[in-house]
Amino acid sequence: MGNQNIIEAGQQYVMNTYGRLPLALMKGQGARVWDADGNEYLDFVAGIAVNALGHNHPALTKAISEQAAELLHVSNLYWIEPQVKLAKLLVENSCCDKVFFANSGAEANEGAIKLARKYAKEHYGEDKFEIITMNKSFHGRTLATLAATGQSKFHQDFKPLPAGFRYVPFNDLTALEEAIGPHTCAVMMEPIQGEGGVYAAEPDYLTKVRQLCNERNLLLIFDEVQSGIGRSGELFAYQLYGVEP
Repeated sequence: MGNQNIIEAGQQYVMNTYGRLPLALMKGQGARVWDADGNEYLDFVAGIAVNALGHNHPALTKAISEQAAELLHVSNLYWIEPQVKLAKLLVENSCCDKVFFANSGAEANEGAIKLARKYAKEHYGEDKFEIITMNKSFHGRTLATLAATGQSKFHQDFKPLPAGFRYVPFNDLTALEEAIGPHTCAVMMEPIQGEGGVYAAEPDYLTKVRQLCNERNLLLIFDEVQSGIGRSGELFAYQLYGVEP
């Protein structure tokens, strides 16, 4: 089928949740992709910043094929050797002690929100639940991560959203300090904002945010769904700043 046939079939059978371009991409190689009509393009989108190795990388293709020939899925009811090996690599190359694997960026951020609130409840009591996030941030499309997202245009169709989030301007330490209240348990931010327009945190800002969180006994959460895994020049963007979450 060509582009138009695939688009028409998709419009009939696939629920429309995105404003799609009129292209049906069929294959890729490196930084190039081809559509169903045979047209070639340079791919500057990279799967919304996740295809860090490009398309059809031989090492990645080989690893996926070999694993598929052994086991595709067994669930977390059992120990999984490749999962353990990957967790070890991530721990050895980051500031983390443990790894929580998730299916999406939104799920990872939901997990971070839940962990922050659980930690605060156990250490400081029921009143510590509020999380401060940044204007123009984007943390996902589930209800809690939408509520954490500091862009009202994403909120309108899904209200009422879960409570317990406040928003402050990015790179404004004074605004952050003034927003901290008796219920605050954490600060959540992207070191480099993605959907908000690719805005990087000022170096001294992250340093001072870390100091402020230490002084106020607040957790600091870095959302690196878009900036992590090598896309900033380091494995994680926080490593560029020398500031650990």
